[in-house]
Amino acid sequence: MSQGHVAGESVRPSERFAVPVVLRKPLGIVALVGALVVAVPATVFAGDTAPGDLDRRIESALDNQPPASRTAALVVDWLGEPVGLALSIAVVAALCVIFGQYRLAVLAVAGTLLVGATTTLLKPVIDRRIYGEFQSYPSGHTAVLVALGFVVALLMVNHLRTRQVAGLLIVISAVIIAGTGMAWAQVALGAHYPTDTLGGFGAALAVMPVVAWLIDWAAGSRHKQRPSN
Repeated sequence: MSQGHVAGESVRPSERFAVPVVLRKPLGIVALVGALVVAVPATVFAGDTAPGDLDRRIESALDNQPPASRTAALVVDWLGEPVGLALSIAVVAALCVIFGQYRLAVLAVAGTLLVGATTTLLKPVIDRRIYGEFQSYPSGHTAVLVALGFVVALLMVNHLRTRQVAGLLIVISAVIIAGTGMAWAQVALGAHYPTDTLGGFGAALAVMPVVAWLIDWAAGSRHKQRPSN
């Protein structure tokens, strides 16, 4: 069954799926993996205030970076700040509208904001602190950039009409690029432990496929309720 048809009925551009049919099962698995990625370190580091062994190794590898790297890190970090994030969401949502992917435009806004809210709610529950003061797990900055990377990837997959393997590779590549860039910035600036950013990856990957599926389900239900011409 092609993405453009559901039960023999054509789907208008405004009703294109957020999640392509070929990626529904793979992204369901991604959501489960994401939940594990955020949950397992959370149990390890809950209530902790010190970096783990992995954190120390990664932080050591990032020592002695050139001075210009801090400027780059600040620019990337700004994308996760309120103004930068609002602009980033607006740009991604606008791209989705331009390409007729209206459900993805909703996902760019609702999904990213829900991911940010999820990390905010998890922080006091897990209560991992950096410098003994700031709640740091999971990294909200990393999570929202992964969320936006996820939307951009789905936009590419929908537009290119890729097959399952190619589509999944596009999604994985996009979230790794977006998330790794922000994770590096957060660690380089001393805002988060490396494993905090891993939790950010997991939170976004656990939430975004579910929100995308709910958007498709809600839009599909509304379509079925419309009177036939």
